[in-house]
Amino acid sequence: MQTILCGNFEKATTMKQNLYQELIQTSLQDELLSDAVCQQILTSADVELLPLLDAAYQVRKTYFRNEVQLHILNNAQNGHCPEDCHYCAQARSATAEIETYSLKPDAEILAEARAAYESGAYRYCIVMSGRGPTPKRVQHLAQLIHAVKTEYPIEVCLSVGLLNAEAARTLKAAGLDRLNHNLNTSEAHYPKICSTHTYQDRMETLRAAQTAGLACCSGVIVGMGEENADLIQAAKTLRRLQVESIPVNFFLPISGTQIAAPSALTPDYCLRVLCLYRFLNPRAEIRIAAGREHHLRSLEAMALYPANSLFLEGYLNATGTAASRTLQMIRDAGFTVKMNGEVAERITSPRTPAPSDVVIKELEVLRPRMASAD
Repeated sequence: MQTILCGNFEKATTMKQNLYQELIQTSLQDELLSDAVCQQILTSADVELLPLLDAAYQVRKTYFRNEVQLHILNNAQNGHCPEDCHYCAQARSATAEIETYSLKPDAEILAEARAAYESGAYRYCIVMSGRGPTPKRVQHLAQLIHAVKTEYPIEVCLSVGLLNAEAARTLKAAGLDRLNHNLNTSEAHYPKICSTHTYQDRMETLRAAQTAGLACCSGVIVGMGEENADLIQAAKTLRRLQVESIPVNFFLPISGTQIAAPSALTPDYCLRVLCLYRFLNPRAEIRIAAGREHHLRSLEAMALYPANSLFLEGYLNATGTAASRTLQMIRDAGFTVKMNGEVAERITSPRTPAPSDVVIKELEVLRPRMASAD
């Protein structure tokens, strides 16, 4: 009886090992996982998290080695948005208590570009609220982008809402490296999170950027009441579009946004989503975006195994952990930071953590019963 049980155990173990190897091989051969396998990755207890993370890491390492790209966001214009995206604190329908302001002066945006470069960021991301820029605003942004690219050896990404082909060509000519425009969810789920523009509007913006020769950054927000099938379809759409960069956001429950019942997200589930997006988009930069600290919690460093980039110093309207802590987390996990310019050697050189005082336990901690007797 014992021999039979051992044989069954060994067979089951071999089958599981074969599953992870098949995930690696399928992804590296640019073959598409079936929806059923994708569902398994997200929900099946038979798919164990640690071997899954290792499988995703094998794919990540093939294309990105052990490097992590850092991105810094500049919230260049906050609020005053006519759109009603239910997840957004800047939407016209939101009641979130945020600081609103019009587009920052050029000097301020350029100063923040310098700060991003000097902090070691690989990419400087300029984000503006609103439906989309006017032709006059496009020309202004082109001048800003040219100024940044002239001054600093840093990549520039721009997020400005809906964009047409002419505007995309103007920004490309100015030196823009990448346009961000997130799909956020699947086509089927999109009407549940926004009514003032459509999923197709977003697709057309991405196509306009690609036609102009711009690299595209487009991702999702996990936890807006979507089904697993929505996340799977969004990942496969981004694959078809051959998007170069995919930020995976985990919905931050900012008071005043219109998502009434956000999904409950666990660290285990968030990591599975990142693994799925790596398998389906093996060559894409997968970014741990908003919500990583909030939802991944003590497992945050594990997200570096499927993902190869993250935001430094917070998000649009929510703060993040200190840059020093994030850099230390990357080093402690055995990864290196990829960055532009002369700051690379200074930022990435090994450091010995500053010694901290060790607190000695006092008697009331060592013998609490005695302390309570007094």
